Amino acid sequence: MFHVGHLNLLRRARNQCRHLVVGVASDEYVEQLKGRPSVVPCDERIDIISALGIVDEVVIDRSENKLAVWQQRPFDAIFKGTDWQGTPKGYRLEREMAGVGVEVVYFPYTRHTSSSMLRSFLAGGGGE
Repeated sequence: MFHVGHLNLLRRARNQCRHLVVGVASDEYVEQLKGRPSVVPCDERIDIISALGIVDEVVIDRSENKLAVWQQRPFDAIFKGTDWQGTPKGYRLEREMAGVGVEVVYFPYTRHTSSSMLRSFLAGGGGE
C-alpha cells in the first residue's frame, strides 16, 4: 500500500536522476513475495504512481531478479530504503547490479509508517 515512506523515497530518487522509472510489483509477484494477495490491485497502484508529477515512467515489475528487469529496461541506479542495507538481499542486489554497472542507492527508511502497519490498522489492530 502506497504511503509517505514510498513518497519520501520517490522524492529523494527524483533528486538523483533525470528520468525516474518506477517499478510497480505485479499482483502475482506481490503474492509470491508476501504470501497473500495485494490489498490494492496492480492497475490501481500504477494509476497512483503515474499521477505523481515526479515520476516519468512506470513499469510492471514481475520478478525479484532485478538483473532480469535491467535486461528488459536498462537503468543506471536502483533506489532502496535503508531497511535493505546490510541484509542478505541487499548484498545480493549490490553484487548483481555491480556486474552491470548499476549503483544501488539507499535512502532513509521511514520507520513511523509502513505497509504492514497500515494493514494491521485496517484489520483492526489498533493505532491512531
